[in-house]
Amino acid sequence: MRLRKGLPASLLIGSECMRLFTTPDLADAHPDAGALTFQFRQFGLRERFAGPVSTIACYLDNSLVAEAVDEPGEGRVLLVDGQGALDRSLLGDRLAQLASDNRWAGVIVIGAIRDVEVIDALDIGVQALGVCPLKTTKRGVGERDVPVTVGETSIHPGDWVYADRNGVLVSASAIHD
Repeated sequence: MRLRKGLPASLLIGSECMRLFTTPDLADAHPDAGALTFQFRQFGLRERFAGPVSTIACYLDNSLVAEAVDEPGEGRVLLVDGQGALDRSLLGDRLAQLASDNRWAGVIVIGAIRDVEVIDALDIGVQALGVCPLKTTKRGVGERDVPVTVGETSIHPGDWVYADRNGVLVSASAIHD
């Protein structure tokens, strides 16, 4: 894989060393990879992250997000399909800190997050559609580790997700060197 000029050759993700990637280079080398075609906002100290995905499908309820980040992430990426809702936050500083502490590589939220000043100081990558100061209700509603479709891209638990400042790619298998 061709690396951008001037970038270091590796990146620490959790305790694993992974070659530095850019999603444009991966997309060029692997045209079958799907893209999440949103204009994500980026938060946290990790400008890029990748790993096998764990999915949550929910709407205005982050109960399952709290359960997931309280478990060992083992370098996985949590993708929260909040159906694009921006009127409640699905991730805040407390849950982002748990995700970081439990070694999740990153969290992608198809919806809103909050407490971004704190999240920006955490060793985790977070991408979200927007921000909202309001928390969700906790009703225990949603599904975990189920296939989700975001735009035209289907994502299955265990697929690989790659995220950086250029966007998010999804592949059925690992596509990095």
